[in-house]
Amino acid sequence: MSTTYDEKVDLKDVESASAGTSIASTDEGHTGVRKIEATHKVFGRHSRWFLFIGLGLAAYIYSLDGTTTYSYLAFATSAFSKHSLLSTVQVVQIIIVAIGKPIIAKVADVKSRPIAYILVLIFYVIGYIVIASANNVGGIAGGTIVYAIGYTGLQLLTQVIIADITTLKWRGLVSGLMSLPFIINAFVGSNISTNVLQGVGWRWGYGMFAILVPAALAPLIITLVWAEWKAKKTGLIKKSEKQLTFVENVVDTFHQLNVIGLILLCGTVALILVPITLSRVLAKGWQDASMIAPVVVGGLLLPVYLVWEWKFAKYPVVPARFLKNPSFIIASLIGALDFISFYISYSYLYSFVIVVKPWPLLHSTYFMQTQTVALTVFGITGGVLLRYFGRYKWVLTAGLAIRLVGAGLMIHSRGANASDAEVVWSQILQGIGGGFAAVASQVGAQASVPHIDVATLTALVLLITEIGGAIGTAIAGAIWTSLMPDQLAKHLPFLDEATRTQLYGSLYVAAAEPRGSPIREGVILAYDHVMLRLTIAATIFAIPPLILSFFMPNWHLGDTQNAVETVNLAGEKVDGTKKPEPVEA
Repeated sequence: MSTTYDEKVDLKDVESASAGTSIASTDEGHTGVRKIEATHKVFGRHSRWFLFIGLGLAAYIYSLDGTTTYSYLAFATSAFSKHSLLSTVQVVQIIIVAIGKPIIAKVADVKSRPIAYILVLIFYVIGYIVIASANNVGGIAGGTIVYAIGYTGLQLLTQVIIADITTLKWRGLVSGLMSLPFIINAFVGSNISTNVLQGVGWRWGYGMFAILVPAALAPLIITLVWAEWKAKKTGLIKKSEKQLTFVENVVDTFHQLNVIGLILLCGTVALILVPITLSRVLAKGWQDASMIAPVVVGGLLLPVYLVWEWKFAKYPVVPARFLKNPSFIIASLIGALDFISFYISYSYLYSFVIVVKPWPLLHSTYFMQTQTVALTVFGITGGVLLRYFGRYKWVLTAGLAIRLVGAGLMIHSRGANASDAEVVWSQILQGIGGGFAAVASQVGAQASVPHIDVATLTALVLLITEIGGAIGTAIAGAIWTSLMPDQLAKHLPFLDEATRTQLYGSLYVAAAEPRGSPIREGVILAYDHVMLRLTIAATIFAIPPLILSFFMPNWHLGDTQNAVETVNLAGEKVDGTKKPEPVEA
């Protein structure tokens, strides 16, 4: 392993980091890691190609989902005249997306990667069936909770498998290439979602993924299952001598997953954030006891969760060694604050352009993919830079600076009279900066821990980042629900309250009025006022990540699995000294 670190990360830092992240020599709780290492010894040229093709299909279906179903939610909630609850459903989804990551990571580590993929597939299919058959907004929310576990698991496992099969110097590029389908689906997905909304309807838009996802994930799951079977057959993985009964196995898995800790964390975040988005839905707002009670209970649960993690949890959600790891802490804070900024301006952006801009539905959908395409292209570009220079810190800092400029541009470009080019460039700049920052921060965090910690660390960084997204969405919902009714009343005083309530509650009603009519122009002014507040808040939250990037350690990206162990992808010492084998399953 290279020891050519910069002035902030020298050999002493490496030794300290290794000490801070080391674990006991036992593989308890990390069977899945040792299994994936063993499979590297059975993969041949053809089977490795099957693995990459399977990963590509998984990445494609994840991308197609992300570029189509997001646009259905606004219409699904509007179908039940509950468009104002859009941010509430999004907050619930983001919370589950966040909390689901450590659960899936634990399953992947404790059991195996293919078992985790199968679990993800089950949640994915059931969730979308529930959403597609929902009879009210509660059904949509319920299905979203189930589906979100599958969606977040697919995202996490793809990144974990990439970390399993790539060395540090190639990881950023491969990770970026896995996002390549977003470029294709920015256009394909936009056309699909537009045709679905104008044709068969949003229900089939959700339901078709119950068929597509199993077909897309099957090759990858089959390849991983085959590799483990081959490793067991050749003696690289042997059956554990420690045999547990069914009940003992359930109890042991319960403890290893830290189910109690995850429930406490999920409950704390949900009870605090969800009521914020409902402040104007209930008649009395914050004077309603049903609004205050959840926030109070959530606040009380926070110290309970911390005590559980520090004193009682055998396998805490956040291992103590991670709290001594500056790469993990800074990457997590950057991710959380960046997502707060992003979701504040993005949560209602689709609704905003549909009402404010005289664009066809297809063009509005294309616009919403602008940032995604830029993120993908410059995520790949960032991966190339990491591969060429072997460092990531300056890529991270430059990316966050560009992202801040893009967020600030939205303050001026949000209006109905702003040029289309200005509106689009605000999204392109954020995508350029976000692409650089995402790949650099993730590789930097993964470089700082041994292989057995990669899945957990990746899950926790993404968890904290997604909680930032939930906070940003909650802030957006709070601003929208507290300001929009008053702005509609201000700019549409000639309408009765019932009509204004319809305009507030349904995107269909607001967009149905022709441009130039007093009602449509009044709605545009109301949207413009609220969006100004959202973009200012988003810009403010984009500043701290840039400052934090200057304190990020700058690990060297070499030919090892990570920067703190001298091991290759098969878990062998790079000097040729092998680890004890076979491993116990």
